Amino acid sequence: MSVPKSMQEKYDEIASLLILYCDQYLNEEYKEILLFTLEKLCRKRPSPLLRGRAKTWAAGIVYAIGSNNFIFDSSMPIHYTAKELMAPFGLSNFTGANKAAEIKKMLKIDYGNVDYVVESLKIQNPLLWMVVVNGYMVDARKLPIELQEVCFEQGLIPFVPGTVE
Repeated sequence: MSVPKSMQEKYDEIASLLILYCDQYLNEEYKEILLFTLEKLCRKRPSPLLRGRAKTWAAGIVYAIGSNNFIFDSSMPIHYTAKELMAPFGLSNFTGANKAAEIKKMLKIDYGNVDYVVESLKIQNPLLWMVVVNGYMVDARKLPIELQEVCFEQGLIPFVPGTVE
């Protein structure tokens, strides 16, 4: 995905904050999705990034993607409280949550949207695997490999789990 030339400066400013944050507190999986989310926001017409501070947008993106990947759950490998997540930005968790809600609404980010789930969690997210077979909701991970391949080809599941080690 590319960023419009008119948004390149804003993208670079926010991306540098996100990259630094990921290098210090998250990982490469998060970095990839955070930058993807930033690109999507840059491509909106008009881009909402044209108003507001870069730091607030970066924090909102981190909060939106983090919450969509259960970052507030202490059983997860990477987990933080909302206050801890926002502290490096110098913002309150309320500011982060409000900006995240705005971003989630704009980009339709939810637990079932595969674009905003880190790779390592995709196999664990039951919403990504539910398909309808003969009128019944079924977990595609439980289907024979041949049917998993059909589901994947039709874009119903993110990958064929029967072929992943």
